[in-house]
Amino acid sequence: MGFTTAWKRLSPAQLNFAIQAFSLISIFFEGYDQGVMGGVNASPDYIDEVNIGHNDIITNTTKQGGIVSIYYLGAIVGCFVGGWAADRIGRINGLFYGAIFALIGGALQAATQSSNFILVARVVTGLGTGALTGITPVLISEVSSADHRGGFLGYVFIANYLGISVAYWISFGLAFVDNGYSVVRWRFLLAFQCFPALILLAGIKMLPDSPRYLASVRRYEEAREVLLHVRGSDDAAVEQEFQEICARAEESKPSSPLEFLKVLFGMDKRMGKHLGRRAWLCIWLQIMASWTGITAVTAYSPVLLSQAGYSAIKQNGLAGGLNTIGIVGTIISAQIVDKLGRRVCLMGGAAGLFAVNIIAAALYEATRHDPSKASNFAPAAVTMLFLFNLVYAATWGTVAFLIPTEIFPSEMRAQGNGFGITGWAIGVGWTVLVNPIMFAHLESRTYFLFAGLNLLWIPIIYLLYPETAGRSLESIEAMFTTKSPLFHSMERAYAENASAIVDKYPKVYEDKESVKHAENV
Repeated sequence: MGFTTAWKRLSPAQLNFAIQAFSLISIFFEGYDQGVMGGVNASPDYIDEVNIGHNDIITNTTKQGGIVSIYYLGAIVGCFVGGWAADRIGRINGLFYGAIFALIGGALQAATQSSNFILVARVVTGLGTGALTGITPVLISEVSSADHRGGFLGYVFIANYLGISVAYWISFGLAFVDNGYSVVRWRFLLAFQCFPALILLAGIKMLPDSPRYLASVRRYEEAREVLLHVRGSDDAAVEQEFQEICARAEESKPSSPLEFLKVLFGMDKRMGKHLGRRAWLCIWLQIMASWTGITAVTAYSPVLLSQAGYSAIKQNGLAGGLNTIGIVGTIISAQIVDKLGRRVCLMGGAAGLFAVNIIAAALYEATRHDPSKASNFAPAAVTMLFLFNLVYAATWGTVAFLIPTEIFPSEMRAQGNGFGITGWAIGVGWTVLVNPIMFAHLESRTYFLFAGLNLLWIPIIYLLYPETAGRSLESIEAMFTTKSPLFHSMERAYAENASAIVDKYPKVYEDKESVKHAENV
């Protein structure tokens, strides 16, 4: 038994733990790289190296934002190329090659010699991150049971906030080296992201591929073996799930490299109905998530804390704690996302973020009008930032990545999830590009804008987004048999068609076995 079949020696509990552990490492990389630039931008030596200012003063905020945001351009390409590859060569192989790009990109960033150098390095890193972030949720979704799919992914996304927090805490510690003027302050920060990439490369191949991927390439016996192993039982429910997977695989066809363009413009209906609508739902869900205000809190929290009147050292320490609270929020998400459902989490989260943004904006505005009271308002303002991260992590932080893994057919699920990652890359890249400009001109009044947008997201979610909690990945197809994009029409279509879709699965699989038996005879 070789390294790639080492998973067979593990118990079901150990195998599920191993899958979750490597998924955590993959998402940790994404979180770390998302948070690392906050500390890097605070390093005077870096500011001089890439010529965005002098010493600790940034004078070219557009260039600063461009270096941060170009990473997300690479992520857009990486999520689609990686997703297409993962639908062809498997989820595990896709993660392996994504980790290679992530490692090379991290090393190049640490070796930065100029602004052009880091721009290229950021794109390479984005390619790897896009692939890792696009494929990992799909793997989790495909090995999880319907009742625990959201919770399973929620626990994995703890690593996102863990990565951001580690980036900020390392930055906090390095700020004391040579009073923050050391080259180590930013080069080590960028080099550290190579460690999770190396761990992925060393161990990801010992995991089995998703049973749904294996079935999609007609490796049915392997799919059954993996499914039985991760479920830890051989009861009727698992057999029914296996039959559903096989039946869906019977109808599947490989997607082309340009499938995402056809899907985006509604030109391809071979693999499912209304794929274009699903794609736009994923894209806009992530764009809405980015415009809740989360990127301002994550990437530019030192600036916000500076506006609250805190010293540089306190800014770095509080920024680390601010992102650490996201871990608590993600744990809460794992507990509620399957019980309350995706829609309730999104709408409730938007309402909570609206309230927090309004209060934070009012506090900062009061400080603007009377700077002498900044120290009095500062604790309340910081509390709002902590509450923001807690609410976001408990709701949008997980659900926005979960829904795109659930609403596409298995033969293009990894590539389909790329639409969600595209929305994430567009939304985050857009906001991190304009955030420095917005805060330079509007300052803390930017929070009023975020508050209004969160209020707008509530009716959009209510009217247009499906509920996928507690429903098998195969039965979700029934929601998109209706021409109407409205939630209530999708629910009606599910009630009318889901049972019919599921009922045909055992027959399809048994017919396949009967044909095989007849051929052997």
